Amino acid sequence: MQISSRFTLAIHIFACIDTFENEYKVTSDFLAGSTNVNPVIIRKILGQLKGAGLIEVARGTGGATVTRPLNEITFLDVYHAVECVENGELFHFHENPSTSCPVGRNIHHILDDKILRVQNAMEKELASITLADIKQDTEKYLSAENR
Repeated sequence: MQISSRFTLAIHIFACIDTFENEYKVTSDFLAGSTNVNPVIIRKILGQLKGAGLIEVARGTGGATVTRPLNEITFLDVYHAVECVENGELFHFHENPSTSCPVGRNIHHILDDKILRVQNAMEKELASITLADIKQDTEKYLSAENR
């Protein structure tokens, strides 16, 4: 299992908006240059972030802006905005375990609570990290490069 790159791309987008919003119009083309990803994919992610109320996007070449302070946006907010998780469930069960097998017949009972604990732990950790943490690290690395 692997979370799609949409999550890390979304975090990258927020870092660019915060870093460059006072110098440039942060458009999908600008973001595509930083991420090295097709602008169409960037526009899709921007649409998801906008739909979640995390950013605003001005039409045309107006650029993107963040809607609230970075310390109020968690990784969990971003994850929920861009990841397509069916019914909020991180893990997808195989469709038809055999009911004639004692393991297949009981696999949901065996795994459901454990899988839920893993997902809850991941979501708790995602909720503990904010975009302000990313801003702080971005500034640290940019400062080190300029020395």
